[in-house]
Amino acid sequence: MKEAKAAADRKRSRGLGDDKSFKLFSGTANLPLAEEIARFVGVKLGECKLQRFADGEVYFQLLENVRGKDVFLVQPTCYPVDQHLLELLIMIDALKRASARRITAVVPYYGYARQDRKDRPRVPISSKLIADLLETAGANRALFADLHAAQIQGFFNIPVDHMFCSPVLVSHFREMNLPDLTVVSPDAGGVERARHFATKMGAPLAIVDKRRTDMNVAEVMHVIGDVKGRTCVVFDDIVDTAGTLVKTVDALLANGAASVYACASHPVLSGPAVDRIAASRLTELVVTNTIPLREAAQKLPKIRVLSIAGLLGAAIESIHMETSVSTLFN
Repeated sequence: MKEAKAAADRKRSRGLGDDKSFKLFSGTANLPLAEEIARFVGVKLGECKLQRFADGEVYFQLLENVRGKDVFLVQPTCYPVDQHLLELLIMIDALKRASARRITAVVPYYGYARQDRKDRPRVPISSKLIADLLETAGANRALFADLHAAQIQGFFNIPVDHMFCSPVLVSHFREMNLPDLTVVSPDAGGVERARHFATKMGAPLAIVDKRRTDMNVAEVMHVIGDVKGRTCVVFDDIVDTAGTLVKTVDALLANGAASVYACASHPVLSGPAVDRIAASRLTELVVTNTIPLREAAQKLPKIRVLSIAGLLGAAIESIHMETSVSTLFN
C-alpha cells in the first residue's frame, strides 16, 4: 500500500504530461481557468472545434482521439447560463460517442443551483433537472466547487466530488492578518458555511437576519452578534446583484463595525452589481475565478480575484489516479 502511494506521489510530482490515458478539454465559458488547470497538471488542453451556426446552434468537433481515455471537461455554467450549459451537454455527448472511457464534468459554477427545492407552489426543481441532463448526456462523474446547496450532490446517480474554495480564501485572509476579526453570514441559510470559515479563521461568528421580499431583492433587518469595533468579513458562496451584500455592509457599519470586507466563491455580478459595489462602503470583495469577471468588474479596484486552479487541478489529479481528495479540504 505504501509503495503504491509513493508511486502515485511521484507521478503527481511529474504532472500528467506523460500519461497517455489522460485528456483535458475546455468549453468557452472560462478558458483562462482551464488553461491554468492544464498548466498545473502539466498537460495541454485537448484540441477541439466549437463554433456556432448563424442561428446560434452549437457545432462541436473533437480534433483528437479520446477512445479509451479518462477525459475531464472544464465548463462552468455561468452567464450566458443556458448557452454554456448546452455547450457542456453537447461536448459530453461528443466525448461519449467518441468512446471516451470515463467523462468527468468539471463544473466550477453550477447554474440553477439556487432552484434546489419547491419553495413556492407550481415551480420546478431546476437543479435536479440539470443533474439529469448531465447524466443523460453521458457524464460518468462530476466535480463541483462550492455548490449553493450541498444536498444537490444527492440529485446525481453518478459519483460527485464537491470541493470547497474556502482553503484559498482562508489562506488569503490569514495573510492579511486583519485585527479583531468577525466572520458574518449574510443570511440564516449560509450559517453553516460561514461557521466553517470562522472556525478555520479562529474568529467569532455573527449573522445578519434578512428577509427577501422578491427575487434578487432583500431587506436586511438586524445583526445577531457583537460587531462593534470589529473588522467584519462577510462570507457567502454567490454574489449576484450584490443587493444583499451592500445592505449587509450598511447594517454592519450601522451597528458599529470598524470596516467590512466580503468574500465569495462565485462572482456572478449580474445587473447593477458592479455599480452597487463601487458605490458601497465595502472595503474589498475577494472572489475566486470559478467565473470570469466581466470587463466592468475587472476595472473595479475593490474586487480581488484568487485562483482555484491549483485546487481543481489537484482534485483532477487525485480523481484520475484514484487517490483520496480529502486532504484538499484543508
